Formats: sequence, C-alpha cells, structure tokens
Amino acid sequence: MSSNSSSAAAAELCYENVTGSCVKTPYSPGPRLVLYALFGFGAALAVFGNLLVMISVLHFKQLHSPTNFLIASLACADFLVGITVMPFSMVRSVESCWYFGDRFCTLHSCCDAAFCYSSLFHLCFISIDRYIAVTDPLLYPTKFTVSVSGICISISWILPIVYSGAVFYTGVSDDGMEELVSALNCIGGCQILINRDWVLVDFLLFFIPTLVIIILYSKIFLVAKQQAIKIENLGSKAKSSSESYKARVAKRERKAAKTLGATVLAFMISWLPYTIDSLIDAFMGFITPAYVYEICLWCAYYNSAMNPLIYALFYPWFRKAIEVILSGKLLKGSSTNISLFSE
Repeated sequence: MSSNSSSAAAAELCYENVTGSCVKTPYSPGPRLVLYALFGFGAALAVFGNLLVMISVLHFKQLHSPTNFLIASLACADFLVGITVMPFSMVRSVESCWYFGDRFCTLHSCCDAAFCYSSLFHLCFISIDRYIAVTDPLLYPTKFTVSVSGICISISWILPIVYSGAVFYTGVSDDGMEELVSALNCIGGCQILINRDWVLVDFLLFFIPTLVIIILYSKIFLVAKQQAIKIENLGSKAKSSSESYKARVAKRERKAAKTLGATVLAFMISWLPYTIDSLIDAFMGFITPAYVYEICLWCAYYNSAMNPLIYALFYPWFRKAIEVILSGKLLKGSSTNISLFSE
C-alpha cells in the first residue's frame, strides 16, 4: 500500500492530463511552508532593504557622493533581483515546476544573469573608487567625480544586459547540446542549459573582476596599515593642521573601504559555490543533484538581501536615514538637508 502511494506521488505531474508535462516532486506541507517562509523573507529583505538604501542616498543631499551613487546603483540591481527574480525562483524551487511560461522563463534567466553581473561590475568599480580614495585621499575628489561615477554605473548596467540578452535570446548558449535539451525539455520546466564554451566565458566574467577586486583590496588594506602606523608614530609629536586633516581624511576613507570590503567578501562567499558548481556541472554532464543546485542558487540570491544589513551594521548614517524614513520625517520639505553624520 505504501509503495503504491509513493509511486503515485513520484508520478505527480506539473500539469495533469497534459502530454509532455514535467514530473513534479514537491515537498511535504511542513518543509514547503518553511521554505516559502525562508525564501519569501529573503525576497522581502532584498526588496525593502535595498529600497531604503536607494531612498537614503538619492533623497539626502549629504549622501550625494560618487561612492554613494555607486552604492545606490548596486542596491538597485539587488532590488531588481528581489522583485523580479527571487519570487518566481521561490515557486520553482519549492514546487519543482515552472508555471509562468517559456517566454518568461527566458526573460527570468536573462534578468537573473544580468543583475548578477551588474552587481559584480558595481563592486569592481567600487573597489577602484576605494583604492583611489585610500591611496590618494586628498586628490580623490578631483579624480573620481560624479561624472566618472556615472560612466561606471552605465558600464555596470549596459554590458551585463547586452551580454545576457545575447546569450539567452540568440540560442548560442546551447549550441551542440540539442539532444540533451530535447531530452530534458518538458512542459512546466525552466532549465536553460549552457554549453562549455559559454560556461567558461561566464566563469571568466566572474573571475576577472573578482581578481581585480582581490588585488585592489589587498593593496588597500596594506596602504591602510601603513597609514595607521604613520599616524600612530605622529601621535606624540606636534602635528600641523594640514597633517591633522590628512589623518582624518585617511581614517574616514579606510573605514569606508573596510565596510565596502565586507560587502565584496559577502558577494564572493555567496556566489562562489554557484559559479564553481556551474563550471563543474558543464564538464561533468550536469550531474549536480537538484537540492545541491538549489542550495547554491539561493546562497547567491540571498546576497541581494545581505548588503543592506551590512550597511546597517557599519554605517551610522544609514541607520539614521532609516529612522528618518520610517518615522515619516522624509515627507517634510527640509528633510533633504538633515545631517546624518555625527562628526
């Protein structure tokens, strides 16, 4: 009797009475509720947390700086992941079926890749920004201006969108895999396969900016350590106002670099398992168990929800901005000029 019921459960389809429907392997009610709560919380945090970051940077004049514009644009990418990617992936992951049609499957996959690479490009430009700020803090305002920040933001959006659109809408991603695609194709599925060549391109697009970020942040923390030693050695000596100003600026830029370094580290930890799994999977015949793939995927998705938590933890100005926004003071005309810094 139990074997018959388990066979029936195993044969459950995404679309009953539809020829070619995918087989459905749903979770039992308890785990399903837990997963919906876990994934739904991540999506909500990504949406509302990053919305607060964007509102804070764009509304308060004190936060209008090249670095903060990059942060706001990064938050926009994470916001879009939370509102356009995560909710639909949540249903697919829990129900093991795609109920939103083939066209939206392609669009969903394209958005997923585009926003991921957009986040990575933003972080790469942020690392360049921080490197200039820490190594040359006095000339930094003339080197990394708002217009330069705007160019970086444009590149961080245009390149990922063009690349992802070309890969998913031209069909080049599954060249040479027609038989496997045909075998896996069923109604109620959203599994877009990418051949080895494009998986390698994807890996390089992840690896090269990541390598640039690692090198720059290594140099940043080395310079920061040297600056800290110099300031400590000057502590007992009389310092000119110029030296004192340099020390304050250097300290502020080092602190900002550490905070954004935590953001970069969180991104790498979140996305590395999925990136490595995708690379291995393409060369091993897509042997990754579904649950392992889902774990790697949702670790990556959750990165979009982590950045606002990092800002809240390290940035007092962000906590104060949240307080102003949630208290309704934002609606006052003078709120754009509120001071968010204690010093």
